[in-house]
Amino acid sequence: MTCKIVFICGCAIFLLISCASKKNLIVLLPDHDGQVGQIVVENKGGTQILTEPRQATEIRAVDISPAPPVSLKEEQVLKEFGEALSALPEPPIRFLLHFISDTSKLTPESQRRIPEILRAIEARKSKDISIVGHADRVGSRKDNQRLGLERAVSIKNLFVSRGVDPSGVEVVSHGEDNPLIETEDNVPEPRNRRVEITIR
Repeated sequence: MTCKIVFICGCAIFLLISCASKKNLIVLLPDHDGQVGQIVVENKGGTQILTEPRQATEIRAVDISPAPPVSLKEEQVLKEFGEALSALPEPPIRFLLHFISDTSKLTPESQRRIPEILRAIEARKSKDISIVGHADRVGSRKDNQRLGLERAVSIKNLFVSRGVDPSGVEVVSHGEDNPLIETEDNVPEPRNRRVEITIR
């Protein structure tokens, strides 16, 4: 048995095992957003680094260096791994909604996005939705933690009122931590007053 390994960087790592020639084939694939990370392939014989989409290397033995990287065509990757790749789940869908300062009231622009988000939930038949509330750094850390949670809960309640099953919705608050835009304390930043919604 030989391992053919596909790494999808920025998203997840998938291992595919098949019976074939006595070699391990390692391929670097972009994630669903087109981002590509890097793989370091190392054994007793040496090291190779994959940094480009669809770059591949082979390992024929533990004491022989991995082969120099080669670029595979998309058709080659699909021929080799198409069945496994087609079985992968759809990538998560992400949305950002923004809030009026010091409230859990959506901005008008974000209010207009609610139907789009509800359509995405319905299309996925999603039972796995996470809502993470955030605040800017105006006010105390404790107050911002509370405000982030209020924002997340308000969006959950909105979704539930429109027919979304509450058992599939998780809410948490990051408060003023993990900002999109770094600021000093007590500096207002509208882009940090948000919830991040992930639909799986």
